[in-house]
Amino acid sequence: VQLQASGGGLVQPGGSLRLSCAASGTIFSINGMYWYRQAPGKQRELVASVTSDGSTNVADSVKGRFTISRDNAKNTVYLQMSSLKPEDTAVYYCKMWINFYDRWGQGTQVTVSS
Repeated sequence: VQLQASGGGLVQPGGSLRLSCAASGTIFSINGMYWYRQAPGKQRELVASVTSDGSTNVADSVKGRFTISRDNAKNTVYLQMSSLKPEDTAVYYCKMWINFYDRWGQGTQVTVSS
């Protein structure tokens, strides 16, 4: 099982990005899907999560600006980010609970700068 994240890049403050993370391989079940981020010199933090039945939760720091969603047919999780701020700069990682194990993507860099 592999997770492939994409969609990161350089964006100006106030801009938007959409991250995607697709799982591939032998998959019997996917439960929770998550997005984490890690800024330089800081610990990795949970940004957003979505359960198998579509219930979502986002961190207070991104509430109202980030939205997580999933497409079960495509084994994909998305993170729509808007009104981006310089403090959102980080490497963003996806994680999925697949076949009863945690699987991590490789990370995608998001840089918010003018």
